[in-house]
Amino acid sequence: MNTPKPDNRFNEFVYLQAQNAGFFLGQLPNPSTGETSVNLKAASSVLDSLEMLAAKTQGNLTKEEAELLEKALLNIRALYANIAEK
Repeated sequence: MNTPKPDNRFNEFVYLQAQNAGFFLGQLPNPSTGETSVNLKAASSVLDSLEMLAAKTQGNLTKEEAELLEKALLNIRALYANIAEK
């Protein structure tokens, strides 16, 4: 059994996608206007992409990478559900 090797690009990608989701869910201001807005369709697309990534990389991530991805998914799902309910 091969032990997965860490890849900082993976962590950076997950952080970037989580930041994008935060932006689309109105948690981060638009750098141009300073205002926040919600785009559930775009946030859903980011969430779907990260869920696909989790499924496709299962067993191929380091423990830390898997934990980072799972935490990002949990946080994004919770934010999405909270905003979609409004």
